Amino acid sequence: MASLAVEDDAMAALGGVSPLIRDGRIGEALSRLATIEAGAGDDARLLQHLGEHYTHCGKPDAAARCYRRAVALTPDDPGCLYNLSAALIALGQIVEAEALLDRVIALAPHDADAWQNRSTLRRQTPDANHVAGLLDVVEQVRPGPAEVALCYALAKELEDLGDTDHSFAWLKRGADRRRGRLSYRVEADVAAMAEIARVFDAALFERPASGCLETGPVFVLGLPRSGTTLVDRIISSHGDVDSLGEINDFALALTRLAGATGGKGDLIRRSADLDPAALGRAYLDSVAGYGRTRPMFIDKTPVNFLYIGLIARALPNARIIHLRRHPLDSGYALYKTLFRMGCPYSYDLEDLAAYMLAHRRLMDHWRTVVPGRILDVDYEALIADQEAVSRRIVDHCGLDWQDACLTFHENTAPAATASAAQVRQPIHARSVGLWRRYADQLEPLAAALRAGGVDPMELV
Repeated sequence: MASLAVEDDAMAALGGVSPLIRDGRIGEALSRLATIEAGAGDDARLLQHLGEHYTHCGKPDAAARCYRRAVALTPDDPGCLYNLSAALIALGQIVEAEALLDRVIALAPHDADAWQNRSTLRRQTPDANHVAGLLDVVEQVRPGPAEVALCYALAKELEDLGDTDHSFAWLKRGADRRRGRLSYRVEADVAAMAEIARVFDAALFERPASGCLETGPVFVLGLPRSGTTLVDRIISSHGDVDSLGEINDFALALTRLAGATGGKGDLIRRSADLDPAALGRAYLDSVAGYGRTRPMFIDKTPVNFLYIGLIARALPNARIIHLRRHPLDSGYALYKTLFRMGCPYSYDLEDLAAYMLAHRRLMDHWRTVVPGRILDVDYEALIADQEAVSRRIVDHCGLDWQDACLTFHENTAPAATASAAQVRQPIHARSVGLWRRYADQLEPLAAALRAGGVDPMELV
């Protein structure tokens, strides 16, 4: 066992890594983590913390390496087993991840996150599901986050089994409980998107802007659960493209350059006056730390749709790909996903409609002020004609076609998103039109979209 003095020194050194990550100094952070890892010895607690920091740096392979060492030292620690399973899910090692979650639940039967994560790893069947166990444990936990996670797990497994009525009932119970614990007001996000459109008006784009001319960045964005991960995998199956996954580097570069602000509105107004070249360079310096080796890279952060105006000015040669999906499929996919962070609008159908409408208005604005910069990709069209749409995507990126883009499911690169398990499978149409099973339950969403002037049958 490491001496207390050595352990304290290592933990103190680890404490200096988080500020580096926040400042976009990923390369420095990874270098420090490697040094601390080399001296970690048999300190299971330190190895766990190292794994968490590697995860924040988008390195699930390094995280898994640390968690495996920790598990070898503490084989009955449910938290350590759970963390290793999460890293393995990102790496596509789904069978081992499920076995680890089985072990977690055997050791800690009320670990709701383990139940919920396990439910998402595969399509449940009448002969292999966990519904009985979930129904038992959900009645044993107190109201709170654990109950919410178990409700989402039940909803997912019951949907797989075709029991739509009970599935949606559990989903609504979980979503209502989650929404009730939030202080979120969708009106603030709607107002922010309107302010972005007001500040980033046509006149702003008539001003000269000498941004960074780097040709490498590809931004894949849109509402979450709209197909962004699928498109990321298609493009990153090309030999000239790395995927950095979902990262916050553009938003962090923006906030660093803007300095202290008086809230969202002030940040939006200040951002319009930033030097585009300085913003582009700050972003590129930040992502350089991830250690990419190919000429182009993907930033697959859905919420970057808020920053399209800034991206267009700061990185004039960046490619921007926006995913669209049938609004009711899009809304249902958001509603049934339990997000660990972000998307607080997704737990109430009226909040969801308000956010979707604001997103639509902002995207209409971007198409007007930066014409020709955005490639809209319809999820349904991609599913219906994979090769034709994939070729259009690859061409938009300025790349020659490679057949590997059609076998994206064989791509072994990490995928640390809610779709991590699905993207290991060939393309399928099971989610197209899924909303129809829940047409009655989703009517509040459809009605709110209609009231906002959008036909729910159109793409968002």
